[in-house]
Amino acid sequence: MTANGNDTREADMSDGGPSIQFDGDYVLTINGKPERSVTTSAVVNPATGEIIAEVPVAGPEQLDEAVEAARAAFPSWAATPLPRRQAIVSAIGDRLEAHAGEFMTLLTREQGKPGSGATWEVLGSVAWLRAIAAQSLPEEVIEDTADRRVITRYPPLGVVGGITPWNFPILLAVWKIAPALVAGNCVIVKPSPFTPLCTLKLAELVQDLLPPGVFSVLSGDDDLGKQLTAHPGIDKIAFTGNTETGKHVMRSAAGNLKRITLELGGNDPAIVLPDVDPAKIAPQLFWAAFQNNAQFCNAAKRLYIHADVYEQVRDALVDYARTITVGDGADPGTDLGPIQNRPQFEKVKEYFDDCARNGYTFALGGQIDESARGWFVPVTLVDDPPEDSRLMREEPFGPILPLVRWSDEADVIARANDTAFGLGASVWGKDLEAVERIGRQIEAGTVWLNEVHQYSPAQAFGGHKQSGIGCENSLHGLMEYTNWQTVTLNKRPDAV
Repeated sequence: MTANGNDTREADMSDGGPSIQFDGDYVLTINGKPERSVTTSAVVNPATGEIIAEVPVAGPEQLDEAVEAARAAFPSWAATPLPRRQAIVSAIGDRLEAHAGEFMTLLTREQGKPGSGATWEVLGSVAWLRAIAAQSLPEEVIEDTADRRVITRYPPLGVVGGITPWNFPILLAVWKIAPALVAGNCVIVKPSPFTPLCTLKLAELVQDLLPPGVFSVLSGDDDLGKQLTAHPGIDKIAFTGNTETGKHVMRSAAGNLKRITLELGGNDPAIVLPDVDPAKIAPQLFWAAFQNNAQFCNAAKRLYIHADVYEQVRDALVDYARTITVGDGADPGTDLGPIQNRPQFEKVKEYFDDCARNGYTFALGGQIDESARGWFVPVTLVDDPPEDSRLMREEPFGPILPLVRWSDEADVIARANDTAFGLGASVWGKDLEAVERIGRQIEAGTVWLNEVHQYSPAQAFGGHKQSGIGCENSLHGLMEYTNWQTVTLNKRPDAV
């Protein structure tokens, strides 16, 4: 780094990067260098309960150091030609792909998801990095005459703080890192204290591609998150997590009117029409609800089945669910892993207890074996609980799904919309006119019709109501990492 902040390194972007140990020491990355901390915290494998790593807990001074380095690096990084920034972000994808196997193994150990889920997340992150690297926001010419020119341009914000959750720790970090860097910002990521390992290793692996200070990662506890959101040197917070925490982030960010993107909780309805084939649709509905063991903001959390086919669809779901293996994600025969952490496990248990206490009928499951080593919960289907039950009104974030009947179209739309959330929804049926008619009346950021969980770097993703503010992905998401600036020019020689 020269005195004016310009990086003089030319990293080889075609190789696999520096040699790092994926199963060893974990460090913070600040200003392009590894750092340790006085305090550490344990990371636990949720399938075994075993401590698999001790990671640094960054203190306020280290956050200040990272912010200061990012602010120093920002002018030069923002001035770096867009093609160069795009090439570097694409090269981060190449590095991740070159070490995909190590990241998959580490992801399963810290998060618990089986190999198929780890493969989808790691290779999906590679695809996202490359696709976002190809995006750009050219200046828009509003007016250009002999006398006057008006343009709108998209300069970067400055320093972005990314706060990521434990359910998709790599992918949801990439959803923040890639657009932030392409737009010309510097970024500091704080991963969840439950799943920091992959993010720490990603930062360590790609530092030689970037000028120091442009991309830092700080692991830490809830106090670090509060400090990050309130820090006056941070210009934007991009947060994925639950709605209540999102409200705290919003309050904290108000101190200096930080820009915010909040991707929050959901209570997604899935509406099944009477003309479906129960046996054919059961696997699709199962994975709509239980992908990633239902630890998924966009999981279908309320399944509305038309009364004419309710029993047939319910029974087909039960039959399919009996073929699913819940276990250690490291076992190749596992379909669904454990709940990721002890607090979430205890929360999910509350919904089981509430259903049992109220006498709801379990079509499948309902009993948690608390003698298991890991935080395992059986796939559970609850047969027609009342609309005002906790299970219907809240977001369990675990593998317990209510199935409810409907018969009137207007009524089921009203019930589907009767929630504080509005993240996603799906509608299923052969009558495409009815499917689309219902789908267009659902109050949610993404509505899937006869499919579910289809995402794209070119597709805007965000929530309505208390499911979030702003969006991620697409050019709309890239814009969220910029300011809008209108520049006007009076060309007339006699203007001044």
